[in-house]
Amino acid sequence: MSLIDRSFETLILSHVDQDILEVRMNRPATLNALNGRMVGELLEVFEGLQNDRATRVVILTGEGRGFCSGADMTEPAAPGSIPGTEGMGELGFVYRFQEYIARLVLAVHECDKPVIAAVNGVAVGGGFALSMVSDVRIISEKARFSAGFIKTGLSAADVGTSYVLPRLVGAGIASELMLTGRLFDAQEAREIRFANRVVAPDDLAAAALEQARAIRENSEYGVWMTKKTLRSSLDAPSLRHAMEMENRTQVLGYFTGCMDAMREAFQNGGKPEWKRL
Repeated sequence: MSLIDRSFETLILSHVDQDILEVRMNRPATLNALNGRMVGELLEVFEGLQNDRATRVVILTGEGRGFCSGADMTEPAAPGSIPGTEGMGELGFVYRFQEYIARLVLAVHECDKPVIAAVNGVAVGGGFALSMVSDVRIISEKARFSAGFIKTGLSAADVGTSYVLPRLVGAGIASELMLTGRLFDAQEAREIRFANRVVAPDDLAAAALEQARAIRENSEYGVWMTKKTLRSSLDAPSLRHAMEMENRTQVLGYFTGCMDAMREAFQNGGKPEWKRL
């Protein structure tokens, strides 16, 4: 059964265009707060996307007024609420639950399909992290963000924030946002380069789809390897290491036939017909 044919309790999945999948978090009464069920269903989707040939680009968004308000504080998780924790004591369960949410953030970050976060409202805590590890952030003027983990009495260094946020906005700005846990708005998100684009609320879906189509126009191999190599190069110890990865990727790409399709299209004045992998 394909992902689109699955029935989910907390998500709405739809192909909004050819090869473009929208994943909509659907707990609007809680501003799409993350409970065990939603984390599990998001995990199923993003890990399943690795084997989904029908999807080239993913749009992640939220139903209602919020993108995702982080962990659901009104529905405390208990042993047995996530797989493999039946009968566990408190310490073991809390550790497993932390790993469960971290696994979701990694699944979004490492998904081999580009992920566009269409942020329609508040994105705090775990919701902030989900938007942060997406590849592109298109946000509504009503979007609000916070690395609010510190407001729970714990560290703001949670589910990848201490790693990814400084790489997006710089160490100084990341430090201030994490140490205060304050809300910042869409305008500031654009100013600090956290957001790629800010649009009117009614234009968000169209803007995200436009971005997804622009990515989809490129070859399957080109998009796949661009994301993998870009992510790997962020940790490359030197320019030479990064270029060695790039060289191998480009040589492999030559044998996909995509360059031949590009040359033919250039000569004929049309668009290339990319070969699927």
